[in-house]
Amino acid sequence: MSAAKTNLSKSKLISAWQCPKRLYLEKFRPELATVTDSMEAMFALGHEVGDVAKVLYGTAESVEIPFDRRTGRTVEATRELLASGARFPIFEATFEHDGILVRCDVLIPVDEGWRLVEVKASTSVKDYHVLDCAIQEWVLRHAGVSLTSIRLAHVNNQFMYQGDGNYDGLLLEHDLTDEVKSVDPRVEDLVATARKAISGGMPEVMVGAHCNKPYDCAFQDYCWPTDSQYPVAGLRGNKARLGQYVAEGCCDIRDVPADEITAETQMRIHHVTCEGMPEILDGAGRLLSALDYPRYYLDFETIGPAVPFWAGTRPYEAIPVQWSCHIDDGTGDGSYQAMRHEEFLDLSGQPPMRALAEALIVCLGDAGPVFMYTNYEEQVIRTLGRLFADLKRDLDRIIGRLFDLHPVVKDHYYHPDMLGSWSIKAVLPTINPAMDYKKLEGIKEGTAASSGFLEAISPETDMVRKLELEEQLRRYCRFDTEAMVEIVRFFTARP
Repeated sequence: MSAAKTNLSKSKLISAWQCPKRLYLEKFRPELATVTDSMEAMFALGHEVGDVAKVLYGTAESVEIPFDRRTGRTVEATRELLASGARFPIFEATFEHDGILVRCDVLIPVDEGWRLVEVKASTSVKDYHVLDCAIQEWVLRHAGVSLTSIRLAHVNNQFMYQGDGNYDGLLLEHDLTDEVKSVDPRVEDLVATARKAISGGMPEVMVGAHCNKPYDCAFQDYCWPTDSQYPVAGLRGNKARLGQYVAEGCCDIRDVPADEITAETQMRIHHVTCEGMPEILDGAGRLLSALDYPRYYLDFETIGPAVPFWAGTRPYEAIPVQWSCHIDDGTGDGSYQAMRHEEFLDLSGQPPMRALAEALIVCLGDAGPVFMYTNYEEQVIRTLGRLFADLKRDLDRIIGRLFDLHPVVKDHYYHPDMLGSWSIKAVLPTINPAMDYKKLEGIKEGTAASSGFLEAISPETDMVRKLELEEQLRRYCRFDTEAMVEIVRFFTARP
């Protein structure tokens, strides 16, 4: 088969729509991809929702076309099934037209035709979902399949799981038939674009906003200049504008002319980076030193499954499963080594939220500031208050004691090595080079912690692996609160 007719999947067409260069790299240079924990987590979420869809749409007669790398077999199996007069839901029905392959999430018999249902793990209909459905409609129409309607089913984030195994209401359907018709003429153009992208050399496409729309591209480390000390992406902000800087030959933040920068935060990043010295403004130390003792440094780890499995929880709701707290009574030297440390982690697989909340209330006592980094902890505590009405009063009191370190740091500090980020992971190694999340074993960030927790509570996980994950989870969460202690110590050592 010639390159012009090489088989392309629906996902490959979407890649070409986002960026022809992305499609080229996916096909010919996949080793250049940097697949993050977040990307893998999103892929897993899609499978979770897809499995539930098979239950919700399935019947006793339903058939799933098994995946086979020899796609011709799945196409033929689908063709034979339809030719036999099948009138029941079919999952993963596979069709081909002009070298374009699609696997349909659900086909449901309706009158003399079929209803196509595309299932997504998102909580709303996106523009690219319409294109996704249009590609399927185009292939099925040319394959001789009569579609009565084309629908998209997405997660209903207001659905509350009752704990009875019943997921009726988890998915909401939207009829996209008319929208698909309006997009249909673009499909053939997209096919042509994709064919062109893989028929010659690597397409010349400059970086920009499309690198993250509709998906984060796994090739950004390859496409964006990263071989300078302070890559231009470290300016953050509008990706389209950053792409223009790159197009103008700017690889480093210091290459960008100061008079071309108008955003206040970008001006600050640019100025400090060009100066080559960290910016430490007065006031943070006085603000922090004035706070009372005891002081509590609190961090949560959460999970947010698309398909809730504990009663009373909603899709994607941040459910706390772990916390770490360092307690400073004011008698030590202000280091985390001199502080009392408490933590909570339950890997039994049973809902931990009640015990977690009760232990938290006891740990934090009645007085003293509770440090957090960003307001995420507040959101989590509010979730606990919703789950347990009898604890809400105590939890609300904790909320009243929360002190967010993030704005203090952002208002008073910037180091060029932070590359435009005031995340705790970016800040910490600039104030204490010996402490760096990258040096942690195994779990190094929140998405990995969530995945690690879910793996640890799985019945399929053996004890050796479970103990390994437990150690990593405890170390990671504790490191977050150690980091906050270091930040406060850094500022209070100054006026």
